[in-house]
Amino acid sequence: MDNGAGASATLRKRALSIDTASAAAAIEFGSRAASGREEDKGGAVGAVEEEPVSPTGRLFREPNFRCHIVSVFGLAAPVDLPALRDGVAATLARHPRFCSVQALNEFEKDARPKWVRTAVNLDNHIIVPDLDPAATSADPDKALEDYVSSLSTRPMDHSVPLWEVHVLDFPTAEAAAAVALRVHHSVGDGVSMLSLFMACTRSAADPGALPSLLPARRAGPVYAVRRRQRPPSSSAAAGALDALAALAAWVVAFLVLAWHTVVDVVCFFATATSLLGDAPTVLKGQEGTEFRPKRFVNRTLSLDDVKFVKNAMSCTVNDVLLGITSAALSRYYFRKTGESDSNSITVRSAVLVNLRPTPGIQTLASMMESGKDNGARWGNKIGYMLIPFHLATHDDPIEYVRRATKVARRKKSSMESVFTFWSGDMVLKLFGIKVPCH
Repeated sequence: MDNGAGASATLRKRALSIDTASAAAAIEFGSRAASGREEDKGGAVGAVEEEPVSPTGRLFREPNFRCHIVSVFGLAAPVDLPALRDGVAATLARHPRFCSVQALNEFEKDARPKWVRTAVNLDNHIIVPDLDPAATSADPDKALEDYVSSLSTRPMDHSVPLWEVHVLDFPTAEAAAAVALRVHHSVGDGVSMLSLFMACTRSAADPGALPSLLPARRAGPVYAVRRRQRPPSSSAAAGALDALAALAAWVVAFLVLAWHTVVDVVCFFATATSLLGDAPTVLKGQEGTEFRPKRFVNRTLSLDDVKFVKNAMSCTVNDVLLGITSAALSRYYFRKTGESDSNSITVRSAVLVNLRPTPGIQTLASMMESGKDNGARWGNKIGYMLIPFHLATHDDPIEYVRRATKVARRKKSSMESVFTFWSGDMVLKLFGIKVPCH
């Protein structure tokens, strides 16, 4: 390295500091960043890879919006800790976001955090908690729920990459052991995380092969798809009529989409400005409920049963799950309040929608193998939409799915999530990160 390159590296190390109030953390980052530059095998010594943190990513790390993604995976066998460390080192620890920290350039007037590569010490990320053996033996499911719930309230150390793997090596009612992964939401959205975790696994039949999300194709004859042949008597006039019919259908669909979008956007902003709100219920809670600690309580469903209902109703898996959620909320509400089950109440929930094309599993595996983004988009591109839940008691349980399917199809015929993302992005760009936080 020549003197010019050495001076550049020194200035860069001085200019970057961890975006935190702790001076000790900034000093620690300086040593980590230097170590990362020396040990980075993918580039020249002294190179620092930077990428701006997206506006949504910066919003997620504000105190009022501190948000983590917590995932729990049940295992069929006890955790092999050395194998887990080797697997994490070969996959997650090599992903560009999982080996980077958020840093600020102190010499910039309007400094904004950027992702900067650093060395990954697995001891900071693979955590084996010291739990009470009596508690895990007496009620392992509750011990698991208590620990996972506590992860949503614990702060993360911003001087290291913002992810953790918690090893819960005790048997529960449904697994021999469990692993909880906690990732700061500024690292990426939930859909991307799910694909990334899938890319970290390998097929049991072939340890070198990535898992396949598609069912294996059975051997047999290949059927060709035939195009419908127009009757010989058809003429150019018939073709013109078909084209006009298609154009008319497109115009009608466009007008319906535009109308639904206008209605949904108006209702969303009316809700955001408190002009429109739901009636107070036990589900909404008292003022300040949103700041209280939350619990993670799980219920296992049979995917085969969900698919059976999906096929019978000609809907999607999400529609069935939406109907199940509506049924569960209804049962809870009427049991908790003791009200007459003849009432019908509507409550709404804000649902986040991923608008970024999700990279395929093969792309993510290649990204972790090379340690580069390979042109794949990553981050948080999230819109919002309001989903109504109808609280009622139906003699036919399938009625919950019917109503949920109707709501889902109505929301799919709207660009509410696109407009809410666009408006939120404009607010961040025009007024800065502090306005949405208040």
